[in-house]
This record gives sequence, C-alpha cells and structure tokens, in this order.
Amino acid sequence: MKLNDLRDNDGSRLKSKRLGRGIGSGKGKTSGKGVKGQKAREGVALNGFEGGQLPIYRRLPKRGFTNIFRKEYAPVNLGALAKAIEAGRIDAAQPITEDTLREAGLVRGGKVAGVRLLATGELARAVTITVSGASAAAVAAIEQAGGSVTTTQAKPEAAPAA
Repeated sequence: MKLNDLRDNDGSRLKSKRLGRGIGSGKGKTSGKGVKGQKAREGVALNGFEGGQLPIYRRLPKRGFTNIFRKEYAPVNLGALAKAIEAGRIDAAQPITEDTLREAGLVRGGKVAGVRLLATGELARAVTITVSGASAAAVAAIEQAGGSVTTTQAKPEAAPAA
C-alpha cells in the first residue's frame, strides 16, 4: 500500500450541498433563502428581534437575583441512614461523620458545602453523628433513640427586637 492509495471510508465525509448552481440542483437561484429581504442577506443575527416591536425580554419584568455565594447542603434522611446501618455500610457503634456518609454513598455530588440531616423516616438505634446541620425534628428523633447530634455550622443568632 502506498500513500496515494489511502482513502476515507465510504460515507465518512458528507459532501456539502452546492447552493445557487442551477434549477436542477433543487437549491438554485435563491439557494433556499426565499426572495430578498434581510434574512436573504449574509451576516444576519435576528435572535430576539421582533420587527420594531418591543422585544419580549424587555417587556417582561426582571425580578430577583442569583446569590453566587449560596452554600448547597446534601440532604440525608434518617430513613436512608437507617437503611445504610442495616445494610452494614455504616457502623453505628462508631461516631458517624460526613466522610463516613460520603463513603457509604449517602452523599453525592462534589460541590456540596456539607450535609444536612432531615427527619424523613425512622431511626431505631442510638448513633453519634456529626454533620453541618440538622433539622430540629431530626435532632429530636435521634435523641429519642438515645443518640446525639453535633452540628459544625453555628446557627445565626436572631436579632434582638428593638
């Protein structure tokens, strides 16, 4: 085999449609662009243009903003924690941390600021758990089962009423 024998596989390169090359091609004369007008010309960017009418993106009100400093917390329900303990993925006798929950597969996603414990489901055994945050109902449920919850995030103090 020589270099001049090399060829692409059949069908690997699609031939471009030749525009404006006679009526028999199916794309002759106006090349499929209709007749005259701005959109028949080259270099047209009409995205969002509504023909002199005020565009919809200017008619609608702008509301709110996106807080770029917002912290996302991964939710972990008590029911999911109980299932992981029953399955043997988490040892309930040892203190449970956020790293333990991540290794057990209860926390997914790389861009989470921490773990928040929620009260959906039931937990029958006593566990010692340290997480970023926990709902009041979740803390009550764990303490009722004989366990304890430690949160690493300090709650913001309520402003005194003036």
